[in-house]
Amino acid sequence: MSNKRLSAQNFDIMVGDLLVHVETMSAQITDNRQPTFIRGVPDGYVDGDVACAGDIELDSKNFNLFTDVARSNGSWRAMPTFDIIYSGVTISDKQKIEMFGCLINITDLLNNDAKGGEKSKHKLSFAVTSPDFVRLNGVPYLDADDTRALLA
Repeated sequence: MSNKRLSAQNFDIMVGDLLVHVETMSAQITDNRQPTFIRGVPDGYVDGDVACAGDIELDSKNFNLFTDVARSNGSWRAMPTFDIIYSGVTISDKQKIEMFGCLINITDLLNNDAKGGEKSKHKLSFAVTSPDFVRLNGVPYLDADDTRALLA
């Protein structure tokens, strides 16, 4: 059995129909469930809102893939939302993270160092907008009760 573990090099990122090679990528879930208290003593919890957002840093070649999609839709703001699928496999490990209905925005239009030595970079931010929200290895983050009447 192999001891090889997953690293960033083992992952492919699909944004809609685009296979994108990223320099860095991050995603964060905000889950605002909160404990409840009686006279300062914990006594259960209440559900709160959820959000998922992140950043994708790209080189110019991969940034231009998004520019082509924007051009075909008339503008960056007219681009449709994308599902992002982040999946990686080794002999002994696999992981798949799916984020649905991601709205893409440009965060850093460009990031260049005049002394050179690095590729030109661009950063896109995204926010999940679909009630399908996020799945981790096929398991939804949200409970069916959370999305009742939202998913058809």
